Amino acid sequence: MIRCPHCQQTENQVKVGFNASGSQRYKCHNCNRKYTPKPKEKGYPQEIRRQAVQMYVDGMNYRRIARTLGVNHQSVINWVNAHVAQLPDEPPLPDSPPEVTELDELFTFVGEKKTRRSS
Repeated sequence: MIRCPHCQQTENQVKVGFNASGSQRYKCHNCNRKYTPKPKEKGYPQEIRRQAVQMYVDGMNYRRIARTLGVNHQSVINWVNAHVAQLPDEPPLPDSPPEVTELDELFTFVGEKKTRRSS
């Protein structure tokens, strides 16, 4: 049975439509208040947000990510900007100095050069 969150009564609870996210709304005739007993979660799941940021890092543009995931492109921009804001200002320093290896370029020609003969 549905219980009013304000007066805790279970009698006189009437359905009065749906809210914008599609959850059932009720009205309590005891206290004349409207409420949603089980509201749907707002926004996109964290997994979608993480996937959008990963796709951006992999090189996809905002609108393509939005089309692929079925979300608004401005949401993707906001998620990427929020992720960037969490990153440190400077990259982390390595524990030990990097090992340096140098290579010289070498070009060799094997065989004979094919040239046009003059006639």
